[in-house]
Amino acid sequence: MRRLLLFSVLMLSALLPVQADQPLTVFAAASMREAMEKIGAAFEEETGTAVIYSFAGTGTLARQIEAGAPADVFVSADMAWMDYVFDRQAVAKGSIRDVASNGLVLIGPAGSEGLDPSAASLRERLDGGRLAIADTDTVPAGRYGKAALKALKLWNPVSGHLAPMENVRIVLASVARGDTPLGLVYQTDAAVEPEVAVVFAFPEGSHPEIRYLAARTSAQTHPAAGRFLAFLREPAAQDILHSLGFLTDKVE
Repeated sequence: MRRLLLFSVLMLSALLPVQADQPLTVFAAASMREAMEKIGAAFEEETGTAVIYSFAGTGTLARQIEAGAPADVFVSADMAWMDYVFDRQAVAKGSIRDVASNGLVLIGPAGSEGLDPSAASLRERLDGGRLAIADTDTVPAGRYGKAALKALKLWNPVSGHLAPMENVRIVLASVARGDTPLGLVYQTDAAVEPEVAVVFAFPEGSHPEIRYLAARTSAQTHPAAGRFLAFLREPAAQDILHSLGFLTDKVE
C-alpha cells in the first residue's frame, strides 16, 4: 500500500506545473554561449529565476525540440531552423523574436597575417590543409559561409578542401589548436578565443543577413518563459550582446 501511495505521489508531482523558482531551460546556438550565460545571470538577478542552458548546433537543437526535449525557449542562429520547428508546431505561434545579428570571418592561428581573399592566396595559406567550416547543409554558420564563399567566387577552389564540423565552436577550437590552418566562424567567436586571429572579414552583402531568433517552445511549462523572451530585447540583454560583438542595431 505504501509503495502504491508513493508511486501516486510521484506521478502527481510530475503532472504539477513548473514553479517560477525552478530553473528556466533554454536551448541556444553554440555561438551564443558567453552572451547567453551573461544574460542568464542578469535575468536571474532581476527576476530571481535561474536559467540553465543546452548549447549545440542549431540544427541539432531544433531536432531535439521537435522530438519533445524539455526546453522552454529556443534560440536559433538562422530563420531556416526556426521555420523548421514552427512548421512542426514545436514553437509557440506568435512568440518568435529577433535577438541579434553577427558578422562572418576567416580565422587562422594567433599571429596570422591578413589574407587576400583570392583562390591563389587561400590555396597558399591552406598549404595542403583544410578549411574548417560548420556543416554547410545543417549548421547556420556553414550555410552563411558557403553563401559568402560563393559570392566571392571562392567556393569551387575550396569546396574540395573543407573540414566540415558539427558546430562553429568546434571550428574555432580546431584552428586554435592548430589542427586546421583556416576556419570560418562568426566574428563573435573569434573575439572570445585568444589563440586565433581574424585574417579576413566577409563583406556584409556577401551572405544572407545573420539572424538570431528566439521563441517559446510549444512544450514549455515554465511561467517565466515569456518574460525571458521579452528580456532578450531589453537594454540589459542587448547591451551584453553588443559588448560581445553581436550586432544589435538591426533587431526589429
